[in-house]
Amino acid sequence: MIRKLQLSLQTLNLIVGFMVWVIISALLPFIREDIQIPAEKLAMVTAIPVVLGSILRIPLGYYANILGARIIFSASFILLLFPVFYISVASSYMDLVIGGLFLGIGGAVFSVGVTSLPKYYPKEKLGLVNGIYGIGNIGTAITTFSAPLIATQIGWSMTVKLYLVLLLIFAGLNIFLGDKQETKVTTPIIEQMKAVYKNDKLWFLSIFYFITFGSFVAFTVYLPNFLVSHFELEKVDAGIRTAGFIAVATFLRPIGGWLADKLKPLFLLMGVFMGLTFAGIVLAFSPSIGLYTVGSLTIAMCAGLGNGIIFKLVPLYLNKQAGIANGIVSMMGGLGGFFPPLMLAMIYSITGQYSIGFMALSQVSFASFVLVVWLYYHEKLALSSEVFRSTGQGILVTDVNGRIHAVNPAFTQLTGYSEQEILGQNPSVLQSGKQAQAFYEEMWKDITQQGSWQGEIWNRRKSGEEYLELITINVVKDATGEVIRYVGTFSDITFQRSGA
Repeated sequence: MIRKLQLSLQTLNLIVGFMVWVIISALLPFIREDIQIPAEKLAMVTAIPVVLGSILRIPLGYYANILGARIIFSASFILLLFPVFYISVASSYMDLVIGGLFLGIGGAVFSVGVTSLPKYYPKEKLGLVNGIYGIGNIGTAITTFSAPLIATQIGWSMTVKLYLVLLLIFAGLNIFLGDKQETKVTTPIIEQMKAVYKNDKLWFLSIFYFITFGSFVAFTVYLPNFLVSHFELEKVDAGIRTAGFIAVATFLRPIGGWLADKLKPLFLLMGVFMGLTFAGIVLAFSPSIGLYTVGSLTIAMCAGLGNGIIFKLVPLYLNKQAGIANGIVSMMGGLGGFFPPLMLAMIYSITGQYSIGFMALSQVSFASFVLVVWLYYHEKLALSSEVFRSTGQGILVTDVNGRIHAVNPAFTQLTGYSEQEILGQNPSVLQSGKQAQAFYEEMWKDITQQGSWQGEIWNRRKSGEEYLELITINVVKDATGEVIRYVGTFSDITFQRSGA
């Protein structure tokens, strides 16, 4: 029963963590009425919680494997009590920076669930499961929408104090309902780091999540104040619109994971990054509120789908090091939310507009699209190479002049010739001399006319031993019909013939 509760409990945990994570950005218009914050430092105040929330994802993901989600979630909520209370009594810009830094723990708990939950489900459901867990992102929308409404009634300081009650409740829920029997992984962190840091797929996924989750976080912390200052919307209206952005991105996340379970994830990612490219271009032209809404919602849809797709791929590519890999990938996503608000603020202070920043988003997204295309075709080539090297039949590939271009391990095992010895040679080095020249002339006549030939040939191993092989030779042509390769596949049938 406890195991069945984990998806629901951990999703609620993430909601609470993300609710706390964005307290400052959601209430900043109210906080500025009591605390003087220089205009050039506004972006820093909203972005600073992302720093620790990103960096801590690596150790929290790792220790979720070592200690279990129950302990990590409980400890995180207890630790969050201190910065939340500190912010509620803040009286200066520096108080907000210090308290906001440690609010990052709320964002860091993301890596706990994506490490823990895959232990309870088969691989074919991981996209949907991680997508459902990702609905916890809605916590940012809940705070962004509700905190300003509550603050208009009781003030921002008391609104922040309400979160202390929520944290205590969920610390207790995890202590009593968390899974004490969760499977633990005790591989030292250094060994896990060594196992993953050379894996190029880890860094590709980190880049992709940097863009998708980073754009989600960036718009979450950037929109409330931007809509008030740029479009002169009411604070509550800005909060509602930002909450709508968050809700769209959040509820599309499990759909992205579910689609990745059913379809080709990399194809889906291509669509995601093309959508982000389009949205960045739209926003770069400083449109009216209507077109700005279209661009923002496009980013919400693509970011939500992309977040779900990527966390289908992480446990598929890096299952044995899931804790540290989830931490690294999710850390990069968090950092992706830290830099854009700062970059936009700097660009605005220099140029008086945000166009260059949004155009940069479109260009980075297009570059990511190109990387996904490359990764897709690289995987196809890797698969072909794996099949080539693992098949039990001997395979040799020659160019049009008959020079051997490639052989597989089975070829070496059957003939005794190593790859280094045989490459560049003509297959005639294998001939035993038992077949007359007329036999080979007839064989090549069939290959030329029909494009393939199959038959039995006596050949000689490197050791001098003769053996009978059943061989198939096929012609490979390019798009123009020109012959570019010959591929031979063969098996040793000497024993079969002698047995008969």
